[in-house]
Amino acid sequence: MTSHDPGKSARQIEVTVISQYPSAPVDESLLAAAVRSVLSGEGVHRATINVAVIDDAEIQRLNRQFLAHDYATDVLSFLMEAGDDGMEGEIAVSAETATRQAARFGWRSADELLLYVIHGALHLAGFEDGTPQERAEMRGREAHWLRRFGVACREDRLALTSNGGA
Repeated sequence: MTSHDPGKSARQIEVTVISQYPSAPVDESLLAAAVRSVLSGEGVHRATINVAVIDDAEIQRLNRQFLAHDYATDVLSFLMEAGDDGMEGEIAVSAETATRQAARFGWRSADELLLYVIHGALHLAGFEDGTPQERAEMRGREAHWLRRFGVACREDRLALTSNGGA
């Protein structure tokens, strides 16, 4: 599915969401809307972003290949290109991890997956979470964007989302 911001050639964010995880239904339009909202709300107005909803085995393979971390994770984001003309990036999220973590925290797996997509989009927008101060800022932005999509998230849940390891 491809979503566009119609009529805004100078301020366009194109998002393609592909779900490769057939075991759980994925609201592709919601995930695309989240990426567009987060990026535009954080000052990015031209972008082409691909979102892949995958399983633990595939996200572990990507994590090992690109970051030399041999474990499954929740979300990976890759800024492929950035400049005055906009950015190109990719976000990979594990639906399998989302299902497991959602049960752990007592909320819907769709909300957990939305959290991962928001987290990845925030990374593409320039937010980091390597230091306590950066993590606090990231958690605040995650909570803000989740609320914008009608999702209330417990603070203890946000505290556990970090550098791709939930």
